[in-house]
Amino acid sequence: MNQEKSVSIKSLVFPSETSTSYVEMVPLKPLNLRAFTLCMRVATELTGSREIILFSYRTQRADELNVWRELDGRLSFYLVDEPVFFRVPDIGALQTHLCVTWDSSSGAAALFMDGRKSLTKIFKKGHTVQPGGKVIIGQDLDSYVGPFDAKQSFVGEIGDINMWDSVLSDRMIQDMFSGKTVPRGNVFDWETTQLNINGGGGGC
Repeated sequence: MNQEKSVSIKSLVFPSETSTSYVEMVPLKPLNLRAFTLCMRVATELTGSREIILFSYRTQRADELNVWRELDGRLSFYLVDEPVFFRVPDIGALQTHLCVTWDSSSGAAALFMDGRKSLTKIFKKGHTVQPGGKVIIGQDLDSYVGPFDAKQSFVGEIGDINMWDSVLSDRMIQDMFSGKTVPRGNVFDWETTQLNINGGGGGC
């Protein structure tokens, strides 16, 4: 099934492990980023030694930005194949609000889980995320157009994916978690961003 949806979708449900189901998010502006905040709400019952891709952005040249739950349960994000890891409580069947932030000028990288901030790590200072790629939810873009590995696919529910080209304040991220109104993402705004749904993943 291939279809484009422009209606408001509360969340995306990926009911089973697959190498074909994914959702492409069309950005509001190019991902030419020297800083970002990326937030989402996620729930999964996948456990054990299994990688889970949460967000995949790839250009024809490289994996520019990927967010993962690692084999050992840590959460991570990668910039051009280099990772930064955070040891945090496991994500599970109860919905978790997750944000990652990064600033090129200082290299400061952090993770927020349900409004609580991790320690700050220094990562890829001076780097720029390059534009011109594709953003995929549900699969890892090992190449620009696939193929995909079912054993890395996302199974569960994910939504409220928003992205800014700046680092939001701690308070703004905490307000977002608690349901208060904050400025919408200027790279991805979940309420308006075009979603191209492919395969068995669906919106609800």
